[in-house]
Amino acid sequence: MNFQPSRAYAIEQLENFINNGLVDYSRARNFDFGPNNRSNISCLSPYISHGVITELEVIKKSLNKFSFSKNEKFIQEVLWRTYWKGWLELRPSVWTDYLKELKKINEEFKDNSNYKNAIEGNTNVECFNEWVRELKEKNYLHNHARMWFASIWIFTLNLPWQLGAEFFMKHLYDGDSAANTLGWRWVAGIQTKGKNYLASEWNIKKFTNNRFNNIKLNENAPPKISGKTYSAAKFEFNNPQNFEEKDLLIFENNLSFEISNFNNQKFKKIILVLNKNENRSIRLSEKVMKFKFQLIEDQKKRLEKKSISCEVIDVSEIKNLDENFYSLYPTVGENLDYINSNGLKIEFLFRKLDQFSWQYCNKGFFNFKNYIPKIITTFNS
Repeated sequence: MNFQPSRAYAIEQLENFINNGLVDYSRARNFDFGPNNRSNISCLSPYISHGVITELEVIKKSLNKFSFSKNEKFIQEVLWRTYWKGWLELRPSVWTDYLKELKKINEEFKDNSNYKNAIEGNTNVECFNEWVRELKEKNYLHNHARMWFASIWIFTLNLPWQLGAEFFMKHLYDGDSAANTLGWRWVAGIQTKGKNYLASEWNIKKFTNNRFNNIKLNENAPPKISGKTYSAAKFEFNNPQNFEEKDLLIFENNLSFEISNFNNQKFKKIILVLNKNENRSIRLSEKVMKFKFQLIEDQKKRLEKKSISCEVIDVSEIKNLDENFYSLYPTVGENLDYINSNGLKIEFLFRKLDQFSWQYCNKGFFNFKNYIPKIITTFNS
C-alpha cells in the first residue's frame, strides 16, 4: 500500500482497480486482509477526498466496465462521501459544536493514562493496537477496521468519540471534516439516534481471516446520548450567472482544476492555498501535511504544463489579496473556518455534483440512496 502524491498515480490505481478488483468488490469489500493486501478495495479515498480524482470520474470508469446493477455497491460507497459532505453542509453547527466539545475534552484528558495508552497502541486489545500502528505508519485504515476501531475506542476503552475523531484526522490521508466526524458520531449512536455500532469478536475474526486473538470487547454497550438535535437548513449553492475574469482560489479539496466544471472559464491566475497547522483547530501529523503539500505541488506542475499562471500561498495570505477573485468552495471544515473567522467575503463556486446531490442529503443515507440512479443519469448521460 503506497500512496504516491500525484494525479498520474491516482489514475493508475483507479485503472488497476477497475480492471482487477472491481469484479469482486461487493463480495470481498468487507474483508481486511492487512496493509499488505488491499486488492479487494480501491484505496482511492486519499485522492477523492483531495479532489485529485473525482467521484464522477471514478463512477464513469466503473460503468464503462460493468453495468449499474453490478456496480451498485461500489457506486454507493463512492457517494457516501458526497452524502456526508452534503449532510454537514445543511447542518454546519455539527462541526463547530464538535470543535468546541473537543477543546474542552482535550483539556480534561491531557493527562489521562487510558487515552495515552490508546493513542500509543498499548491497550489490552491486540487488534486495536495493531490498527494504531497501521494508522500511524500507513495513514490509512480499511473502512471496516475504522468501524471496529471507533467502537472499541468508545465502548470498550470508554473514551470520548471526539478524541477518537481527532486521532483519525491527525493521521488519515483521507480525513475530512464530514466523513470523519459523522462516521464517529454514527458509531457512537448519536448520528442515527439510539443506533450505535458495536464491534464483536466473531465479526473481527471472520473479516480479518482470524489474524487476531485476545479480542475481549464490550459487546452490549448502550448508545451514547446527545441532548442536541440538528435540523437541516435551506441553503442556496448557486454560481454566478456571468463570470468575470478574476483570480481563482483552490483549496486542498479540489486539486484537479483541469477536469473541473470551471476549466473552460477565463481566470487571470490560479492560487493554490495551503493551510498549515498553525491555522488548524486539529493539528495534523507531519506525514499528512507533507502529503497535502505534495498534492498541491503536483496540481501546480500540471497547471504550469498547460501554461496556466499559478502560485501557492499560505491560507493566512488570503487576507492580503485584493477582492478580485473567486474560490472553489472548500466545504465545511478548517479552510472555511479560517475564512469565516477572519470575516473574509469570498464568492464561492460550487461543483455541479454537489449542487445537485446535496438537495437529497436532508435525511439519512437510505433516503439518499434512492436518488443515486437519478444522480448517475444526470451526470453520466
